[in-house]
Amino acid sequence: MKLRCMLFDLDGTLVDTAPDLGHAANFVRGSLGLAPLPLADYRPVASAGARGLLGKALGIAADHADFPKHRDAFLEYYRANLSHESRLFPEMDEALRAMERAGVRWGVVTNKPAWLTRPLMAELGLDSRAAVSVSADEVARPKPAPDSIYKACEILGLAPADCVYVGDDRRDIDAGRAAGMRTIAADWGYLGEGGPIEGWGADAILRSPGELQGWL
Repeated sequence: MKLRCMLFDLDGTLVDTAPDLGHAANFVRGSLGLAPLPLADYRPVASAGARGLLGKALGIAADHADFPKHRDAFLEYYRANLSHESRLFPEMDEALRAMERAGVRWGVVTNKPAWLTRPLMAELGLDSRAAVSVSADEVARPKPAPDSIYKACEILGLAPADCVYVGDDRRDIDAGRAAGMRTIAADWGYLGEGGPIEGWGADAILRSPGELQGWL
């Protein structure tokens, strides 16, 4: 079946946002008199939002009494510093340009809220290139539910079978499969806590963004 659109998870799949997320987490540590952690420590939890990043930074869960104030400080700092070090993954820009030349549209389906997704995409010059962007706060249920993928297809006027979804977390693959969409597991990403990537049930596992061109 001819591919008409490739949809991407944002953090850890399309864009390497872990450095800026790590700096925001370290800002919160610094406000408490704690030394910064190495940014590499945050990469495995960078797709898990404030819950995962503050869990790593402070060792607290979302039900901790102090979590809301630390989350607010984290988000305020991050919103002001979205793209200091965040960049497309290596080979990703070439893959996107190949899609654009081939007439294959691409877009973003993310659990990141729209008030962070939209400015980040704009700062990286991706907003004018993406055919669609759907965030978790624009639908009833976030991934792994398929709601945001369905909404992206509705906006594009395409069926899920016309598209493929690329993600670096098991919930991405679960969401794509639930929507009836082909899925690609991005082994270059953060991979989260979903167990071995080989067990996610994706249609393909790719080791680098350059391999995406083989799907065009």
